[in-house]
Amino acid sequence: MDVREKKHFSPAFHISNFRTALNGFQKLVEQTAAQKRDEKAGLFFPKEEVIDYDKFYASVLELFGPEVKNQDVKCFYRKLCNKPDASMDWCEIFGYFSSQDDALASHMDEENLVFLVSRKQRIVISGSRRRDVIKCIVKIPQLDILITASQKGLITVFNSQMRVQNSTNITDTSWITGCDYLSQQKRIVATTERTIIVWDYKAQGSSQENYYVIKPMDHCLLCVCVASLPDQLCRDDILLGDDGGFVNRFTVNSDDFGLKQAKIKKKLQTQVLDSKNFKSVKRKLHNDWVMKIRYIPALNCFGSCSLDSIHSLVLESLKRLEDNLPVREFAMPRGANTFCYCIKANVIVTGGDDKVLRLWHPNISTKPVGKLVGHMFSITEMVTNEKDQHLISLSSAKVFRVWDIQTLSLLQVFHDSQGGPGDMQIYSMIYDTNHGMLIAGSSVIDMYPLTRMIQDTKQVPHTHDREINVILYNKYFHQVLTICSESIIKVWELETGLQIYQILDPHGFSIEVTSAAVDESGFFFATGAYNGTVKIWDFGSGQEMKVLPEGKDWKEEEHWVKRLIFLKTQEKSQYLILALELSGTIKMIQGKEDDIFLMVIWELPDPIPHLRDGNRIMHLKTLSKDRNVTIPFPDVELVVQRKLSQHTKNPAVNIEVSCMDLLQTEEYNLIVTGTFNGMIILWNFLASTVKEVYRPENCFTLDPDLDPKRFRINDILFLFRTPECARKSSQDSVCSSSQCESNKGLQSSKGSKQSIHDGEFKVSEQTDMLREHPPVDTKHPGVSSLTAQPPLLVTAHEDGHLRLWTMEGRLLKDMLPFTKHSAISLTSLYTDSCSRVLLAGNMEGHVILCSIGSFLDPPHDEKKFRQLLSWRAHSLEIVQLVYVEDKQVVLTASIDGSIRLWHALNGHYCGYFGQRRFFELSQSNDFILPCDVTEAPIEIKEESKLADKKKKYEYPLIFDRERWKKMSSMSLLFKRTPPKAFEVEQDFKFFKSLSSPKIHRHALEGFMTENREAGIVFGSLPIYRVPSPTSLRFLPLIGSEAQKELPDGTSGKKKGVHVQHEKGSRRRSLKRNLVPQINLASSFFPVMPK
Repeated sequence: MDVREKKHFSPAFHISNFRTALNGFQKLVEQTAAQKRDEKAGLFFPKEEVIDYDKFYASVLELFGPEVKNQDVKCFYRKLCNKPDASMDWCEIFGYFSSQDDALASHMDEENLVFLVSRKQRIVISGSRRRDVIKCIVKIPQLDILITASQKGLITVFNSQMRVQNSTNITDTSWITGCDYLSQQKRIVATTERTIIVWDYKAQGSSQENYYVIKPMDHCLLCVCVASLPDQLCRDDILLGDDGGFVNRFTVNSDDFGLKQAKIKKKLQTQVLDSKNFKSVKRKLHNDWVMKIRYIPALNCFGSCSLDSIHSLVLESLKRLEDNLPVREFAMPRGANTFCYCIKANVIVTGGDDKVLRLWHPNISTKPVGKLVGHMFSITEMVTNEKDQHLISLSSAKVFRVWDIQTLSLLQVFHDSQGGPGDMQIYSMIYDTNHGMLIAGSSVIDMYPLTRMIQDTKQVPHTHDREINVILYNKYFHQVLTICSESIIKVWELETGLQIYQILDPHGFSIEVTSAAVDESGFFFATGAYNGTVKIWDFGSGQEMKVLPEGKDWKEEEHWVKRLIFLKTQEKSQYLILALELSGTIKMIQGKEDDIFLMVIWELPDPIPHLRDGNRIMHLKTLSKDRNVTIPFPDVELVVQRKLSQHTKNPAVNIEVSCMDLLQTEEYNLIVTGTFNGMIILWNFLASTVKEVYRPENCFTLDPDLDPKRFRINDILFLFRTPECARKSSQDSVCSSSQCESNKGLQSSKGSKQSIHDGEFKVSEQTDMLREHPPVDTKHPGVSSLTAQPPLLVTAHEDGHLRLWTMEGRLLKDMLPFTKHSAISLTSLYTDSCSRVLLAGNMEGHVILCSIGSFLDPPHDEKKFRQLLSWRAHSLEIVQLVYVEDKQVVLTASIDGSIRLWHALNGHYCGYFGQRRFFELSQSNDFILPCDVTEAPIEIKEESKLADKKKKYEYPLIFDRERWKKMSSMSLLFKRTPPKAFEVEQDFKFFKSLSSPKIHRHALEGFMTENREAGIVFGSLPIYRVPSPTSLRFLPLIGSEAQKELPDGTSGKKKGVHVQHEKGSRRRSLKRNLVPQINLASSFFPVMPK
């Protein structure tokens, strides 16, 4: 052995490495703690030097590897940030001090188990014979059908709803031992002790007894499987195991069962075929009964197990059946009753009478790589759940055990307690991946559903007891904060969905919390209540830090806080919050580090009365006030040039501010507001102006016949892309095409599928991507060609429209999003950090996803703003939604009290916060919907591409007489050899004589009408006349008695109608000739050349 290998396997070497990692971890903790202490002291660090959670977690992974858990590192980092001077133990990074009581209780809870045994479904097979049992169960995932075969001859096909689709009774004296599906023949194969049964379950008529019996067989058949090779067409290989230890390969072709029903009398439904007429090979591989045989496409080989202790399992390719070369053999005490293969783990699991599950590597047959011990009786069946990496094993005592293949741990044990030991022995078991269900067959069919399938599809999603008011996402800690109208704050882990902590009555007993915001660092969050109080909390621990108390003279709901936004500050020791109240007042709240209480330091004046009086733009006057700290927005007042008119106030019209957004960068310092009557007001503090961007007509007049809320703006956003976002490559963008897949369950409005980002980054649209990522000027490296474009505004209206505006008030796009029911009020908007994706939620629970990446670039082409996807997320109104860029998931909050998680790429459901199982954020093929949603996602195809494609028409084939004459019929009459038994006469002379019509296609493809009386369709259809032959007229013509001559004055050709003429032929009416004129003489008596 090499010296380095000895060092690698030495325990002392591992201890030395761990000590080195501990020293590096201690230095990392000291460096992070020192930086956090300096930040609390007011020192500023560049963004590149700040040790945030992502950098800290990456460093810990580099030191200790993947053994550390994300949740434990987060708890440690949160404690380090809150208390940098506290003592830290390295054991905490591995979760050593975490309590396991809750986890154990949750693990023992039935709702958290793998299979929900209490929801077991049972199907009794009707028509089965007395004391009959299900001997074999086969699932066909491609067709989503289930095939069962009973011991006494009943073969049943179930559809996806587990309803009987077809069945047949095999009238054979022998018992059925197994069944499978012939994928090429589209038939079902079953084996009895001495015969092979092939049943065409799709045949029309009396198909219940329409099957073929192949016999005789040399030995008693015990098991069967089908090896479907990809390079084989119209041919299937059937693998058989018998009681002599032989493995047989039986080959069947489509010609063996082709059109025999047409050649044999119908009363002979059951047809017996001689097994000697089929190609078959066999080889003795075991010294005992072959208990199970399976073909493994991933390994391109088959496997067979036996009770033989020496040749217990054989794993080899199909070619070894034709020779006597050595094969791969796995030996185990007392043999193997069953085996299965896990693709992801690349292990073969065997089980037998010794009650031990052994895990083998396919290429290592000398020693198993792992063992699972726990069964008290012989192991009879096992299956795998590839998605969850679970192994389900069954013993003869009807005890099921669920194992984790990766960790080799036991997850669940349950027992089928119904019936006696001998009455209901379980003979077969499969796992249905399509429906997440374990199916076992005895005298009945028992179906055990996965717990997550029941929770996702049967249980109503429940996060809070009351309707949701606020949902926030902390991108630094990857956590979600939710608040309900009952004033309960909950913080959740995004990756798992686990609840971290909750705060009851944060603003006092029965005081509703109405708004919240997270600061830029992610360490703090603020909440606002309906009584006007505002509080700042520590996000990591949930401790209250500062409070804005309620004023003495405040009236109830007068200072209702609707929106909170943290402002960027230059000083670390203070907090600045922008608040919007229900009355429309916008104010700034300041919190200093030394003060416990918050204070209002700034308030915006109300410009609406002056703007409605005719002033579209008003100037602002900056007030000079002595302040200890600098604030981003100065104290201002309106510069009024004229007094208000007497009729400026109409109390019936609501002119209060309904929504607000903020844009605070180096180039812009803006606040935009939307009002109940549809006005958009923009505050520009750098230009010292307040401007009316948009005002609907008659927004200040009250019409009793119209809805007063028709102009209301429910949400407003800035769409702004920084130069850093423009420099990002398409690989780092939100619309990464590598993760775009169209999964099943997606319904396209145009009849085809397309993923969200395929339309954004296709080859034909590379110009759009170049506009989105222009190249940098190489001649002037100091000057970038990418400059920040002016921001745009997007508004969500009560009338269901989505509108985009420039800063000057020019309407760029007015779109009514496509949903199942149009013109639904939009309630919420959200965009990503680079403004490439826009999401909107409406009153009926729909989520609308739009692509705006190319639209933001001048000249703002309207066609580049496209709706990509729409899906129903809730049955009630969506309050807020959040898009998580790095995970590409959408969070939706509704008044139904649930927070739900969706895949942004296709609108597929992931789960809800508050469920017992963990989230699975990876892209999955499972398409499930919550129980209160029945609509599948709808994908919107791009109309411009469809409109540019030229329509092409396919014309039907017609009979070509010239081609028919060139073919000699003498071979059909005199030179035909007699067919063999069950051979199909494949003479397709008529079909070979078909050809495309020789017509002018401009009439059908054009837009000009050819025959205005008949119309564009019927006036453009070609009409053909079949001429009479010039010889052999002694045979009667079919339909000749139905023909009548036309009057001489009738025209034989009209405009737009193509007629083929022949010399000497008479004009006949095609409208009256209902039977076509066909001469059969040339078919049977061709013209013989002289």
